[in-house]
Amino acid sequence: MAQDFDAEELDLLDSLVETQEGTTESGEIYEHFRFVADKGQQLLRVDKFLVARLEHSSRNRVQQAADAGCILVNGKAVKSNYRVKPLDVIQIVMDRPRYEIEIIAQDIPLDIVYEDEAVLVVNKPAGLVVHPGHGNYSGTLVNALAWHFRDNPEYDVSDPRLGLVHRIDKDTSGLLVIAKTPDAKTHLGKQFFNKTTKREYNALVWGVPDPANGRIEGNIGRHPKDRLQMTVLPPDDPTGKHAVTHYETLENFGHTALVKCVLETGRTHQIRVHMTHIGHPLFSDARYGGDKILRGERTGTYQKFISNCFEICPRQALHARTLGFVHPVTGQEMFFTAPIPADMTALLEKWRNYTASH
Repeated sequence: MAQDFDAEELDLLDSLVETQEGTTESGEIYEHFRFVADKGQQLLRVDKFLVARLEHSSRNRVQQAADAGCILVNGKAVKSNYRVKPLDVIQIVMDRPRYEIEIIAQDIPLDIVYEDEAVLVVNKPAGLVVHPGHGNYSGTLVNALAWHFRDNPEYDVSDPRLGLVHRIDKDTSGLLVIAKTPDAKTHLGKQFFNKTTKREYNALVWGVPDPANGRIEGNIGRHPKDRLQMTVLPPDDPTGKHAVTHYETLENFGHTALVKCVLETGRTHQIRVHMTHIGHPLFSDARYGGDKILRGERTGTYQKFISNCFEICPRQALHARTLGFVHPVTGQEMFFTAPIPADMTALLEKWRNYTASH
């Protein structure tokens, strides 16, 4: 028997379970639906099985969910042609929890980069949580969207068929795209899942990468000793997910460097984990050890300089600078760029001045 869920919530799957860089602080997967097959269940494709139980969903949408890895049988992702057997446990999962509370509209300023009838692109400041949950039930980007769309009868912020297609961490700044129609969310979700979007990040890292430009490949999964961290796991570890990051050194500050990172895949904390893996944690990234002096001499003057840097930018120095996608209605390729925010700009300027005087 199904749990008491609104069947229309299957449309959550439009946003896909494939997480992007920093999409969630915890990296967890949340169950939204669960079904247990009867003892007398005859072999039946899982897409047909679910369509029969989710009256508001289509077989095509269920198949998209399976392709995205959102349908699990007995704890493992299956394709839409999997045949359900007696007592199979079928779950539909997402990378964000169900909204258990009413979303309250809050007048939180939005830096709108672009908006039309189908999409909204915003430049999220560092410090702003994206989704309600985990103790953050107000003051989030979703609350701000509820205010922004308060006079738009076509946009219900609680409707899972609309809204954010991807996420970035609370303390990462940069570009996000919001779908204003169900079709737009489906179209954009496919682009993120198929990795056809263009995303570039700027980061200040400890040390100077050698070689200056490179490719990092390493399967990412949860750290076995710290549930709050992700890490690069051995190739034979079944819990690791394939991940590739391309980096390019833009400026060399001696003890730190400004790099551009381009994601070939999208995993939780991917840039933070991969740069740490090659010995270059992001500057001021407390979760991955970047909030300590990792390069340079331990003189009092230098320690004071680093302390001032941490005060200027008290969060991981990571900014989602560029976002490109195909418009879900016009088919036009669209590219957006958000300038590096004030805290990172001031941080980089301090390092430029330091390098020039040493």
